[in-house]
Amino acid sequence: MKSRIGIDIFSGAGGLSLGAEMAGITVRYGVEINKYAAASFAYNHKNATVLTGDITQIKTSELKLNEDVFVIMGGPPCQGFSMSNTMSRNMDNEKNFLYLEFVRFVRELQPKWFVLENVWGLTKMNDGQILETIQENFIALGYNVKAKILWANEYGVPQKRYRCFIIGNRDGINFEFPQSRGTHVTVEEAFADLPPLVNGQMLVEADYTIEYDNASEYAKLMRRNSQKAMQNFVTLNNELVIQRYHHIPQGGNWRDIPDYLMTNYADKSRCHSGIYKRLKADAPSVVISNYRKSMLIHPTQDRGLSVREAARLQSFPDDFIFQGPHMSIQQQIGNAVPPLLSKAVFDQILSYYE
Repeated sequence: MKSRIGIDIFSGAGGLSLGAEMAGITVRYGVEINKYAAASFAYNHKNATVLTGDITQIKTSELKLNEDVFVIMGGPPCQGFSMSNTMSRNMDNEKNFLYLEFVRFVRELQPKWFVLENVWGLTKMNDGQILETIQENFIALGYNVKAKILWANEYGVPQKRYRCFIIGNRDGINFEFPQSRGTHVTVEEAFADLPPLVNGQMLVEADYTIEYDNASEYAKLMRRNSQKAMQNFVTLNNELVIQRYHHIPQGGNWRDIPDYLMTNYADKSRCHSGIYKRLKADAPSVVISNYRKSMLIHPTQDRGLSVREAARLQSFPDDFIFQGPHMSIQQQIGNAVPPLLSKAVFDQILSYYE
């Protein structure tokens, strides 16, 4: 059967591409400006070519394609659209208009499908007019367009993360978004077979603590080609931070920290509710963005999350190896599209051709 070719722009480390590949798409190109994220993409997508640089300077003619493009996918930078960043949430932010580069790629390469992913705040900007404008751009190019907010935990990802998907096709298909699986994967199911760690530990690899046959179904899925748990890297926090962690129960946050340990905060009551959040073992995780800055805490150990644990919460399999410094890796994971969410979307797209 002829390959269905995909191109991932604003690719990051490649979570969207990985889900597409799991579904059966052949990703040929990635485009990413961040050199470390581009390196992660290249390392984990061996059959793809990565163009590293400013997308406004990249011509579609640089993509050497011998066949039609089935899908263009990507997530234009979301700082301007994010509802969590009031400083940049306005249409004067030039990053808001980088989606026009996505439109350009679609216009010039004419894929059968496009999949544009972004933060849910996109749907709220200018009372929904921004989302409507983006859709009209693609409708003008001849695409049937649908948009919806999807929750990752509804599709096998152990994290309550919600993202906006704008999806279109020019095959005349009335696309319907994939239905929820109905069952949720917990943090405990995601972590149980990973090694115990301490504050600041940096284990490149470690043995799993549970035999494969006894691991959760989710852990088995993550371990697919791995014999070891890789990149067990934990940020080193100072002793005061670790003392704070000790007072926080599962599901708790900074409010549980005694005042005498928070004297360096001018006004403790002004802390963001997501700071110093200890995950609940028996539920999906809260959203992980930059989990180091928000100081997300392991459910049972007084430390921050390891790289591998965060990757598991995003549904990156254990053989996905991130490149770059520790801080960059943390950001790459936090920025990524969960691969299992992406796979659900692409499974649905490909179902129309069965």
